[in-house]
Amino acid sequence: MISEVLIFLKNHLNAHLNVSSGLSRGESAEDRVVFLDGEKMDPISFKLGAVSALLINVEEENTLRPPDPYTVVSADGTQRKVQPDIRLNLYVLFVARFKQYEQGLSYLSRIIQHFQNHRVFDNHNAPELNENIERLIMELVTLPFSEQNELWNSLRTTYHPSVLYKVKMMVLRDEEATTITEIKERILRISS
Repeated sequence: MISEVLIFLKNHLNAHLNVSSGLSRGESAEDRVVFLDGEKMDPISFKLGAVSALLINVEEENTLRPPDPYTVVSADGTQRKVQPDIRLNLYVLFVARFKQYEQGLSYLSRIIQHFQNHRVFDNHNAPELNENIERLIMELVTLPFSEQNELWNSLRTTYHPSVLYKVKMMVLRDEEATTITEIKERILRISS
């Protein structure tokens, strides 16, 4: 499911960037948002002339758990025992690497502007989103300089213009739920 989110973001941004560049939907253009080449991971090498999308962290969001996370009530009123939903936040770094510095900045600006105008993706406003993904919320994250330094050191590469987004909330659900038998208490009264 994580791959579906990243592929959706990549394809969505490519479609937006192609349209904003004046290309029609029928015209094919080289993708401007790409993933890293798996063979160039140590040290990381970002593609020249593109914005690379890179998953840098997965975080569990546990603040929105229901009171009884192990029980869910179906539409027909039956209760089922489930493992609690896991709500994930994905931290996605978009890194621009272009020969002309200002061209990379232009692409990052267009990405930021697009996510500012389209902060929430669901099946109504983004029909290409996987039907198992209820909603994605894009939140810009600004790291302090010390944390940026640690991030780029861990990537073992030099700094490139980049922007970090927290993609909230991908929900993983238990598909193997079992029905709970209802237990009713009976109170016997003894007459005196």
